[in-house]
Amino acid sequence: MSTALVLIDGNNFYASCEAVVDPAVRGRPLVVLSNNDGCIVSRSAEARALGLPMGSPFFQVRHLLERHGVIVRSSNYGLYADMSQRLMAVIEPWVEELEVYSVDEAFGRLHRPASGDLLAWGRRLRQEVRRQLGLPVAVGIAPSKVLAKIANRIAKRDPGHGGVFDLGAVADPAPWLEGIAVEDVWGIGRRLSRWCRLRGIGNARQLRDRPAGELRVRCGVVGLRLQQELRGHAVLPLVRQPPAKRETCVSRSFGEPVTSREALREAVATYLSRAAEKLRRQRQRAGAITVFVRSSPFNGTRFYANAATVALPVASSDTAVLLAAALPLVERLFLPHKPLQKAGVLLQDLQPEGMLQHHLLVPLPEEQQRRRERLMAAVDALNHRFGRDTVQWAACGLRPGWTMRRSRLSRAATTRIEDIPIVLT
Repeated sequence: MSTALVLIDGNNFYASCEAVVDPAVRGRPLVVLSNNDGCIVSRSAEARALGLPMGSPFFQVRHLLERHGVIVRSSNYGLYADMSQRLMAVIEPWVEELEVYSVDEAFGRLHRPASGDLLAWGRRLRQEVRRQLGLPVAVGIAPSKVLAKIANRIAKRDPGHGGVFDLGAVADPAPWLEGIAVEDVWGIGRRLSRWCRLRGIGNARQLRDRPAGELRVRCGVVGLRLQQELRGHAVLPLVRQPPAKRETCVSRSFGEPVTSREALREAVATYLSRAAEKLRRQRQRAGAITVFVRSSPFNGTRFYANAATVALPVASSDTAVLLAAALPLVERLFLPHKPLQKAGVLLQDLQPEGMLQHHLLVPLPEEQQRRRERLMAAVDALNHRFGRDTVQWAACGLRPGWTMRRSRLSRAATTRIEDIPIVLT
């Protein structure tokens, strides 16, 4: 009995999530914008059919969107994250092993039955996801990860497959590989695709059949693994537990340029609070903090960018400790005559939560440490249960005017109780 690898991928994920919480937009062209309503980052199938290019700045295509009656939504990251967790929870019982690859993609491993047919399994999975979540997904099945990516692409591209394609069940995969441009092969970047094109390698089949020695000289072991994957050998393992992070960053562009020291302090405090929450979820402590700022290169003034770093004597994930260390850096970065467009914090020198190196000159009694850990756990639990910023730090401000611009934000019907739809009977 052979093993099959599957890739389950949400179709137009952000746009599909918007259709879940607002059925009125189903079947209509819809686009989702990036931070500060900047660029198109997701399109429904109907919007794709209009030829709207991904990544287009909103201000450039605004009149085109209005002319075609396209619905525009701001990015609702809380909704997308929650729907992603629900999607993975639905998928997990259907496979023997699961690797969450991104917010809308997951690899899975399962054994191929004696009949060799997994198409029926894939169709049932799609129906179950649609029934429980209302999300459309595509299922690609193959002997390896790279081929599963290709199978998923074929399943999406050709409606005749019904959203499921099994590249491991076809008699000869070569004709299907010929239809995949080399630039569309998972793991092929811009430089490598250019190298391939210069040598007449235009599709996945030609890359698969290239002499291995030539590919190894150019790409080393990475290139050989990619070629082996295209040949149907599963050499890329499923990553069930991601490696510990080396850095954690939170940064945002401001909705309006920041021109005051107080506003910058609020922004840095807010981003640091978010980063500290991430740190505790990752069960890590930070040994250093970097705060960075930059102005807009398009506002007619000289571009300004700067950063400052501070090392902590004792690594910590305590928001109060991190704020006390980071906020003085604002004084070094702020310039009154430089309107700032973006700021961020970077937590560095991350260490496991279970390993703590004390400092001889900075005593930290164990009881005090445990008390602070319990306090942080209580704050995180309250914010998780009742919503973000239920309990927040005063340094973050009450009604900041610099927050990200999201004028077309949909409701958070899965994470905020006041946004739950009310059905009148």
